Amino acid sequence: MPNSIDFRPVILAGGSGTRFWPRSRRARAKQVLALDGERSMIQQTVERLKPLATSAKTWVITNEYLAHEIADQLKGVPAEQIVQEPVGRNTAPACGLAAFLIERQNPDAVLGIFPSDHVISDEPRFIRALQKAIAVAAAGENMVVLGIEPTRAETGYGYIETTDFTRDDSALHVRRFIEKPNQNKAGEFVAAGNYYWNSGIFLWSARTLANAVREHLPEAAPLLESIAAAYGTPAFEEVFHALYPKCENISVDYAVLEPRSAKGAHLSHLYCIPAEFSWNDLGSWASLYEYQLETRLRGDGEGMSPRAGGTWPSMRPTTTSSAPGSLWHWWVWRTWSSWTPRMHC
Repeated sequence: MPNSIDFRPVILAGGSGTRFWPRSRRARAKQVLALDGERSMIQQTVERLKPLATSAKTWVITNEYLAHEIADQLKGVPAEQIVQEPVGRNTAPACGLAAFLIERQNPDAVLGIFPSDHVISDEPRFIRALQKAIAVAAAGENMVVLGIEPTRAETGYGYIETTDFTRDDSALHVRRFIEKPNQNKAGEFVAAGNYYWNSGIFLWSARTLANAVREHLPEAAPLLESIAAAYGTPAFEEVFHALYPKCENISVDYAVLEPRSAKGAHLSHLYCIPAEFSWNDLGSWASLYEYQLETRLRGDGEGMSPRAGGTWPSMRPTTTSSAPGSLWHWWVWRTWSSWTPRMHC
């Protein structure tokens, strides 16, 4: 990744605080909880990006319930770059707004879209994959996603179907994005060898994403551009609250990536960087349980992947009163009752 690239992380930190009830609440969603260590999920997200971007270049898109706590935890992120959505409108308007805001500052800046609630082990591998992705995103009108090598036939994640490598072997062409499949389809995807889990980590220049929103969300685009134009002025809050609720409630996958993939693998400018770090989307108590068991089985905290010779079984709890399920319920009780308090940056 050349030093001349202006890299801007954009952290998506909405949420209603229901996934980890009763620990999480609307104003204490999982992003601001310490689910894995002493620091909160969003603190870990920002910290692992510091080799590539300072906190001063980081943006956070959140809501009014979490903004104060996030600002308290992320002391280095400028307050004006913690943007409070007046209403939730899913990831497409959030990403689009970030693109229009940053496009006004530097159209060539590379935006990295990062969920605030993922756990990533083996951070050196993560940084190497991200450096490749940033370089590809900066090279043209390219859209890049980090693909996670599947370790099992998981039905809770979206998948990316890839084709061949680019001429310089830097990335794979993307054929299509697939929403959460059933068990049979997930098994077929894993067996095929050219499918990856969709990490939700996307990279593109501000100009590329802004133009994609103009193309694929023609009604929302002028609203978001008007909000971005008002940013930094006394009218910003009024404009934001008046226009943002009018934006379509849709994910960036549905709004931008899926229609873009319809242009064809070699015409869409969609690329996947295969990643070999250990990754978990902590969406429930069950996934947190699974992640901690996997970490203990590895014993060294290093990422594993099938191609690197590592694998692990699925350890999601049963819904019956069998021993694994009983163990899981005990673990939830223990984890909840002895919660590690998060520390401020």
